Amino acid sequence: MADVVQVAPADDPVRPLFSPAGELTAEARATLGLSPDALRDLYHKMVWIRRTDQEALNLQRQGELGLWGPYQGQEAIHVGTVAALRETDWIFPSYREFGMGMCRGIDPAEMLKLFRGVSHGPWDPRTYHFAPLVIPVASQVPHGVGFAMGSRFKHSDDVVLSTFGDGATSKGDWHEAMNFAGVFQAPVIFLCQNNHWAISVPLAKQTAGSIAERAQGYGFPGIRIDGNDVLGIFAAIRTAAERARRGGGPYLIEAMTYRMGPHTTSDDPTRYRTNVELERWSAKDPIPRFRQWLEGQGLLDEAALAAINREVEAKVETMRNRLRATTAPAPGEAIFGRVYQHPSDSFLEEREEFESSLESN
Repeated sequence: MADVVQVAPADDPVRPLFSPAGELTAEARATLGLSPDALRDLYHKMVWIRRTDQEALNLQRQGELGLWGPYQGQEAIHVGTVAALRETDWIFPSYREFGMGMCRGIDPAEMLKLFRGVSHGPWDPRTYHFAPLVIPVASQVPHGVGFAMGSRFKHSDDVVLSTFGDGATSKGDWHEAMNFAGVFQAPVIFLCQNNHWAISVPLAKQTAGSIAERAQGYGFPGIRIDGNDVLGIFAAIRTAAERARRGGGPYLIEAMTYRMGPHTTSDDPTRYRTNVELERWSAKDPIPRFRQWLEGQGLLDEAALAAINREVEAKVETMRNRLRATTAPAPGEAIFGRVYQHPSDSFLEEREEFESSLESN
């Protein structure tokens, strides 16, 4: 029988910031170093991306979008994550991280072209260090690991964040990515937005135990934290990123939250979840929770709230008008555009032949 080898626990600077229940400690909260303006900006962005989510839902119901995947209730994760990363750090999202893209500076009207069906790739990932929204579950996770390995080979200290839902952790792509990252110590943060539902399948029926604890089996640390606390998310992501920059390798953060709306606009959540559960999580809503904390700190008053709401409504109106003015690109551009930076002669000939056939008809 082979000897049992005891593996020393990996360096974990994130865990001391949190209580055993996953709450950011008062001591850690006091040392975040965020200015009053930065704290108010976190709140502003949370309000903005929630209002945009609601407007996108309205636009889908009005026939302006083909589909929409709401993210109400997960705004703290979106905002806190982006704020904690450098602008040069890459994010590999799933289909529900629309708010993260907005925080990275991508025009939401441009992003909505994807859901309007007039573009396969509405933004240049290199400009925003934000990869395309990915529909196939978990396929973006190995992409993020591979990109992180590339950054290391280039001797860059950039970190990659790959984010996914709890359902993705049941896919083979996820396990392969975790294993590869652990073996090669890739500078990547795995962020699980555990919103308790894999479409209509509850967490208890598709995952046994803590997702965060699985990290140990791949040779790196993980932690389960409160995903509805924007400052807790900020602290965890920033600390995990600093660890990765120092060569500490991957880290898994399981952020516990709740999907307040349907899986997509094609879904009816009343068929599989109870109002009692929804009301329980509504009491943990990250936006009023953070607003109350800011008010208690004397950092937010009624005048500031009114100003934020006015600015958000103006942004949403601009988004709505810009989206409705969009049209489908020419077929040649839709198929052949933005494929190669330096297209070959044969590729250009194929495009020309395709466009000529359209003109002849």
